[in-house]
Amino acid sequence: MSSVRGLPMPEDAAAVVSPVRVRYAETDQMGVVYHANYLVWMEIGRTDYCRACGAAYRELEAAGLRLVVAAAQVRYHAPARYDDDLCVVTRLVALRSRQVTFAYEIWRTADGTRLVTGETTHLPTDPHGRIIRLPPSVQAALASKLAPGHGGD
Repeated sequence: MSSVRGLPMPEDAAAVVSPVRVRYAETDQMGVVYHANYLVWMEIGRTDYCRACGAAYRELEAAGLRLVVAAAQVRYHAPARYDDDLCVVTRLVALRSRQVTFAYEIWRTADGTRLVTGETTHLPTDPHGRIIRLPPSVQAALASKLAPGHGGD
């Protein structure tokens, strides 16, 4: 195991870590993060993951490719609070020509508490919303960091 800012992390090149600090606007009156914000942070992780693979979202969209969310699952383990430093750990766990699945863990860096685990599944579409196959170059870029033990078609 290695560590990111003191957090235990598996030693694999598949994970991309994105730092996030909880802003006041992301909390409720009690200073606890509103549940939907974790999905926003997962998007940050997914965007950073794609960029780290050489497949930046902006470039994918400019080429006419969209990765639309088909399913999202979130499991809340502990709350984040205003001004917490967090890290979003993102991995690609399934890659198929017409479906991509990312897994996430969100940790509080100060005490190493795992706050959230989740997964999102995406379908590649054209700008009109029609499902298409991922271009081979995009599949290859994303596969470059595919989590061990996971495959695609």
